[in-house]
Amino acid sequence: MDYVFDYLMFLAQAVTVVVAIVVVVSFAAGIKVRQQGGNQGYLAVTKLNERLRDLRYVMEEALLTPQEAKRRHKSEQKSQKATDKETAAKAKKAAKHSAQETLESDSPGRVFVVRFEGDVAATDVDNFRLEISAILTMAGNNDEVVVCLESPGGMVHSYGLAASQMMRVRNQGIPLTAVVDKVAASGGYLMAAVANKIVAAPFAVVGSIGVVAQVPNVHRLLKKNDVDVEVLTAGKYKRTLTLLGENTEEGREKFQQELEDVHTLFQEFVVENRPEMDIATVATGEAWYGSRALELNLVDRLATSDEYLMVACEDKDVFQVEWKQSSKPLERLLGKASGILDRVTQLLEFTRRP
Repeated sequence: MDYVFDYLMFLAQAVTVVVAIVVVVSFAAGIKVRQQGGNQGYLAVTKLNERLRDLRYVMEEALLTPQEAKRRHKSEQKSQKATDKETAAKAKKAAKHSAQETLESDSPGRVFVVRFEGDVAATDVDNFRLEISAILTMAGNNDEVVVCLESPGGMVHSYGLAASQMMRVRNQGIPLTAVVDKVAASGGYLMAAVANKIVAAPFAVVGSIGVVAQVPNVHRLLKKNDVDVEVLTAGKYKRTLTLLGENTEEGREKFQQELEDVHTLFQEFVVENRPEMDIATVATGEAWYGSRALELNLVDRLATSDEYLMVACEDKDVFQVEWKQSSKPLERLLGKASGILDRVTQLLEFTRRP
C-alpha cells in the first residue's frame, strides 16, 4: 500500500501547486477589475419575435418566389404599421389618464425570458439576480416572466438563494412560469416549485425531492501508514463527519438528523407553493420524466421551451434578458473546465435511468 500513499501525497502536492497558481492569478485579476471600476458586464435584451421573423425570412427566400415573398413582407409591414399606430394611440390616452392602469388594462402584456443553467454551486445565480432585478424595473401584473430552467441540483443554500430570486417575481404579483427542457431535479425543482406554472418537455427529468451527501473517509488508510490527524472543535456538533479523522456513530446520527431536517424544509417549501401535490408520494428522492411528472402534479403542462415561446410570440412581445459577464481568457478556460466536469457529473447521475 506504500505506492498508494505515495501517489496520494504526490496528487495532493500537485493539486496544491495548481490551486496556488489559480489563486494568485485570480487575485491579480480581481485587483485589476476593481481598479477598472468593479463589475465588468452588461445587460443584453433580445426581442425573440424579431429573431423568429428572421428565421422565417430565410425559409421564405428558399421556398417562395421573390414575388410571393415580397407580397408577404408588404402585407406584414402594413399590419405592423397598424399595430404601431394603435399602440401610439393608447400611449397618448394613457398620458391623459392614469398611465400605468390604462396600459395594463389595454395591453396584451409582454413576456420576459431568462435562462438559468445550474451547476452544483448554482453559480449562475450571480447573473440571475441581476436579470431579475432588471425585469422588475419594467414588468407589470399584465406581463409574464418565463424562466427556462436546467439543473440537476446542488448545494442547498445556493439553490435556496436562486429560488428566492424567483420568489421576488411572484411576490410582485407577476405571473411566473418555469420551463424545463432537460432536467429540474432536487435544487432545480426547488426553484421550479416557486413558479405559478411549470411546463416540462415530455422526457425532461423532474422531481428528486430529497437530500444526499457523500463524505469519503481515508482515516484507516492514514492510520495504517502511521499518519495522525488531529480534529479540534469547540462545540459538541461543530464537526460531525470528517474526511481525515475517525468518524463516530454519534456523529453519523447527527449528520443524518441534519439531512432529515433539510429534507423536511424542502418538502414544506414545495407544499407551500404547490399545495395540490401529494408530497408523501413524490418526496422519496425519485425523479420522473415529464409525462409521469404531469400525472403526479409535479408539472402543469407538457411542452418544450421553443413551443411555449413560439406561441407567446404570436400575440405578445417576447424579450430575452441576459446579463453577460466579461471574462479574461483564463476565466473562460476555467469556466469551460468546470462546465465539462458538471456535465460528466450529470451524465453519471442520470444515464443509469432507462
